[in-house]
Amino acid sequence: MPAGREEVGVGEHPVIALHGWFGSGRAWRPLQPHLDGTRFRYVFPDYRGYGARVGESGAHTLEEAAGDVLALADELGFDRFSLIGHSMGGAVMQRVLADAPDRVRAMVGISPVPAGGVPFDEQGWALFSGAADDAGNRRAIIDFTTGNRLTGVWLDAMVRHSLESSDPRAFGDYLSAWAKADFQAEIDGRELPVKVIVGEHDPALGESTMRATFQRSYPGCELEVLRNAGHYAIDETPVALATGIETFLAKAE
Repeated sequence: MPAGREEVGVGEHPVIALHGWFGSGRAWRPLQPHLDGTRFRYVFPDYRGYGARVGESGAHTLEEAAGDVLALADELGFDRFSLIGHSMGGAVMQRVLADAPDRVRAMVGISPVPAGGVPFDEQGWALFSGAADDAGNRRAIIDFTTGNRLTGVWLDAMVRHSLESSDPRAFGDYLSAWAKADFQAEIDGRELPVKVIVGEHDPALGESTMRATFQRSYPGCELEVLRNAGHYAIDETPVALATGIETFLAKAE
């Protein structure tokens, strides 16, 4: 994987954190000050078409993104590593697990997309599929997925980051990749430490969805519901999120 990543920490437990559809490697910055860099080494890469890789060509599929993650792990000398995936990144991390199960130590999903994708009705698909070219759609989605409760200043900043950090064609391609994901059978029953963290105000990828997907797929999957958070706990409740992530990953050492 070419340059296009941020790193935090020098610890012996490597962790690769995979961003969401509206994010980039930089989207993890609100969380970074609260991470234990003496115990963990965190890497925050961009996908093709995002961040420092915005001009890089690609097919923008989960398989390609997972292959790039494994190439990055090879480049950094990570034989085994843990994964964190936010939203779309939750689907990417599970694709990595399906392709290289012996290399994944543990997984933490933050409002993660299941391996079976996300169903949409006609109106919802029109909203999401139109977001590649319409900033208003992006803002409406972010507002909806955080419970229509947060300041417009933050919503506008999230939209700006998304527009500046993603190629519209890649953005559109990745929607089909995660929404129509269909590799549930490849990950069902995998034995490894898994935790999902969701916000109480996330209407789509919240507690009930996790119970019906991740907790059925992974034996012993832990579930934590963060109060005062929606789909973007990285921004909304970073201290609580960092605590939940690292308390769990420490048990996987």
